[in-house]
Amino acid sequence: MKRIVVLVSGSGTNLQALIDARAALGVEIALVVSNRKDAYALERAKLAQIPTLYCPLKGYTDRAQYDADLADQIAPCAPDLIVLAGWMHILSPAFLNRFPHKVINLHPALPGAFPGVDAIQRAYAAYQRGDLDQTGIMVHYVIPEVDAGAVIAQAPVIFRPGEPLDEFERRMHLSEHDLIVRATGIALGVISQ
Repeated sequence: MKRIVVLVSGSGTNLQALIDARAALGVEIALVVSNRKDAYALERAKLAQIPTLYCPLKGYTDRAQYDADLADQIAPCAPDLIVLAGWMHILSPAFLNRFPHKVINLHPALPGAFPGVDAIQRAYAAYQRGDLDQTGIMVHYVIPEVDAGAVIAQAPVIFRPGEPLDEFERRMHLSEHDLIVRATGIALGVISQ
């Protein structure tokens, strides 16, 4: 059985999608890590009897040292894959070099568009200006450059005329739930593209 570690910072709806798909993917979620103590994702993991780790950035003046320490805490799990599912921290080579080609990230934009934070809001604003008629989501391998790694899977999301931002965000998140499961399976070699 393949082992994954999931890194989260928020409510954990994408984590929940992975929890629900464990049997179908044939994976064990060996650990859920959060850099935020109040992340509801930690509760989701506990309810599913998955070990959790709270690893705050506070107290570190050197982000690379934080990443190295985080890698040290994850390494004993021997993960086949590390999934960033709403992890709001850019990982440095101090972490990525420990797990080469084993870290993937879900990003709510298509390749090359809206890297970094607030991608959904920036895409929606561009749509409102008439600059585009669709956006999407992708899962990619993580490299030091933000949201620039090789794409594993992507899915377009079409804007709907008159749709408020909150409804558009809801549809984006629903699409994320399907894509993160599919891309995790592809990255692990248990689902074909």
